[in-house]
Amino acid sequence: MNLKSNTVTSHVMPTYARVDLAFERGEGAWVTTTTEERYLDFTGGVAVNVLGHAHPRLVAALTEQAGKLWHSSNLFRVTNAEVLADRLCAATFADLVFFCNSGAEALEGTIKTARKHHAVNGHPDKYRIITYEGAFHGRTLATLAAGGNKKYLEGFGPPVEGFDQVAFGDLEATKQAIGPNTCAILIEPIMGEGGVRVVPHAFLRELRALCDQHGLLLLFDEVQSGMGRTGALFAYQQTGVTPDVMAVAKGLGGGFPVGAFLTTAEAGKGMTPGTHGSTFGGNPLATAVGNAVLDVVLEPGFFERVKQTSLLFKQRLAELKDSHLSIIAEIRGEGLLLGIRMNVPNGEMVDALRAEKMLVVAAGDNVVRLLPPLNISDADVGEAIARIDRAAAALEQHQKGATK
Repeated sequence: MNLKSNTVTSHVMPTYARVDLAFERGEGAWVTTTTEERYLDFTGGVAVNVLGHAHPRLVAALTEQAGKLWHSSNLFRVTNAEVLADRLCAATFADLVFFCNSGAEALEGTIKTARKHHAVNGHPDKYRIITYEGAFHGRTLATLAAGGNKKYLEGFGPPVEGFDQVAFGDLEATKQAIGPNTCAILIEPIMGEGGVRVVPHAFLRELRALCDQHGLLLLFDEVQSGMGRTGALFAYQQTGVTPDVMAVAKGLGGGFPVGAFLTTAEAGKGMTPGTHGSTFGGNPLATAVGNAVLDVVLEPGFFERVKQTSLLFKQRLAELKDSHLSIIAEIRGEGLLLGIRMNVPNGEMVDALRAEKMLVVAAGDNVVRLLPPLNISDADVGEAIARIDRAAAALEQHQKGATK
């Protein structure tokens, strides 16, 4: 295609089927388009904007740091990164943190850490990782292979070697997949992209026991479920199961690009100088905002408020399900990582809600995800319920018209 052609409307590579909306500003759970239309945002940058849009404390942290220092490189100490790492370790199982820029990079580092752990323990042959069908771990070549989605892998050559997918929730298949070359098991405690499927805590406990029995590392992908999304700082803290390595991103920067992987000292002992790097990872700007996010979400009562809001929201959604049985099949999820499994194609509900000036995002298993800010008001939850109700009613009318 001739990029200089008059038919080209944008020089941005068309890898997204973008909706024809452009937003100019936002506040809290609301965004305003360039044409002054106001939308209720329950996409949240796909679980990124944990404190909504233009949160004053995040704006202040970014503005203050922008006037001081943007980038110095990891050839030198970055004080903001050291503080953020200390705080993350104090609040979790971890002893060590590596900062990067995205969830996919965090998963790449997690994969490398697991393989390197066994290599430095004298077992470089242990490099294979068990993963689960329906998972989503990113768009790099390794994370695509870990997820195993054929649609995403098509056209990019042979998948990266070293991943063994088994069925979601299948303990026997997991046991059978463990072999002499297995180094780890990788799982999302809640599959976001895969349909907001909550992994049973008992299954996670069984995985922990298997890893301990076979000398494997347990790797958690909390890119979407972390940073308070489920009513705890990280979802694993509600399961009674502790991983060895955990990937985080999305909400960590509240909208500013930052990711990380957290490890125990033992799991991460192979990651020594020169084994891994990131030009922008842990830069002063990103980690200043990350610290500001922690300042807010670690305030007393914050997670309790998330749980209360979730309970209210799920109760109201359950009422909607009972009122629209031909449209809504199931309400699922934890905290404010919620999903509506549809009895009609999920894209129809996404479109119907957009017509009601509400933004949501589709997921696997015919689910619509609801990802509001964690500090959302009861009034905005009520507004969301009203719009979902109207959208479901519109779909019911369409059904009736189609059967005539």
